[in-house]
Amino acid sequence: VQLQASGGGLVQPGGSLRLSCAASGSTDYMGWFRQAPGKEREFVAAIKWGGDSTLYVDSTKDRFIISRANIKNTVYLQMNSLKPEDTAVYYCVAGKGGFYVYEYEYWGQGTQVTVSS
Repeated sequence: VQLQASGGGLVQPGGSLRLSCAASGSTDYMGWFRQAPGKEREFVAAIKWGGDSTLYVDSTKDRFIISRANIKNTVYLQMNSLKPEDTAVYYCVAGKGGFYVYEYEYWGQGTQVTVSS
């Protein structure tokens, strides 16, 4: 499965961005991790391909929304009320699902999200 992410950029605090990830095939879950400079990769959100089950990290669940378009094999991450601490490289992932890096077999290239005034 190949993953192609897009939609990153520079946004002011309080603003919004939408990330997209197109997959060449399907897996149980697709989602997003992020990695800030000097920090480990952190789970952000994931969605089950064949149902409505979603997973979120506590720090984003009230601000971020993950969704999918099955016909397009595409997953979206709508990020609202962005904070400077959301600044990171965001990675699209696909695999069995869960909160940990090892649970996702496929990784796309990262897309930079910078939240700054």
